[in-house]
Amino acid sequence: MLDLSVQYLGLKLKNPIVVSSSPLGENMEKIQSLEREGASAVVLPSFFEEQATQTEFSHSLLYEEDGYSKYLDYYFDVLKNKLTPEKYMKFITEVKSKIDIPIIGSLNGVSVGGWINNAISMEEAGADAIELNIYFLPTDPGMNGQKVEKNYLELVDKITGSVAIPVAVKIHPYLSSIPHMVKSLTDAGAGAVVLFNRFYQPEINLEKMTVEPTLKLSTSEELLHRIRWTAILFGNTNADIAITGGVHTVEDVIKSVTAGANVTMLASLLLDKGINYLGSLIKDIEKWLETHKYQSIKQIHGIMSQKSVSEPALFERANYLRVIDSYHQK
Repeated sequence: MLDLSVQYLGLKLKNPIVVSSSPLGENMEKIQSLEREGASAVVLPSFFEEQATQTEFSHSLLYEEDGYSKYLDYYFDVLKNKLTPEKYMKFITEVKSKIDIPIIGSLNGVSVGGWINNAISMEEAGADAIELNIYFLPTDPGMNGQKVEKNYLELVDKITGSVAIPVAVKIHPYLSSIPHMVKSLTDAGAGAVVLFNRFYQPEINLEKMTVEPTLKLSTSEELLHRIRWTAILFGNTNADIAITGGVHTVEDVIKSVTAGANVTMLASLLLDKGINYLGSLIKDIEKWLETHKYQSIKQIHGIMSQKSVSEPALFERANYLRVIDSYHQK
């Protein structure tokens, strides 16, 4: 019998398919459907610290020193329909009482105290783990990359020191040295890294001369960047690795696992095709393993990573040259 089970954040999951933070986890009915279709775990929609209060924030760990207070009215208008802390934590407790698969809380904070307090509340509510979604795009020329990364590490250290449940950190691909940062996050207590956060790009409406939010579902084209860094990191970090963004087919899942991902997180696929498609995807994974004579998903974990390459940097350079050389203009 095929064994699809994997380990992620110290949790034994029945397969490598985790539903990422999205509207798919916003109510009990959807989560129950995801469990029935075979999801191994669900990351709940992010809880934003700003949902808790509209009073003056404490000193921010991540934001620039000045300049954002004048936008708070607009900010809170966006947040007014989101759950209060009490309702969010109550929802975690309710879900845990009716769902057997692990439930991972998602936390997006502003102040140090807010991150820690809400992480503790998630643990007390029954969350099996926490995913820190550090969505911060520095715009102040006076804030250098070293400062930004130092803030990340201090934040992770404080949170992992405040809760007993495992913590994953969702990072973006614009760090100066991803391998060094992942190692530092692991040293700070992170049990996993999630590759990568998607920074949603605003659109300019030329007729109205306004900046408007846009959201496009991911495609498989986004996956290559994530696979590349997973293959580089595998074997060079003690942290588990989750890939999110671009997982749409059975081939995407298999490629991710062979590169070294413990789990693949998806949402866009199910938002597009419906929750029922999840069951078909899991059957396709089983069929692929059977066709290629594997007994378990563990047998292919990391087999296409750079762990076996003695000089990864040189390998990357050679691969870059080979790609360029492969294109011959007619």
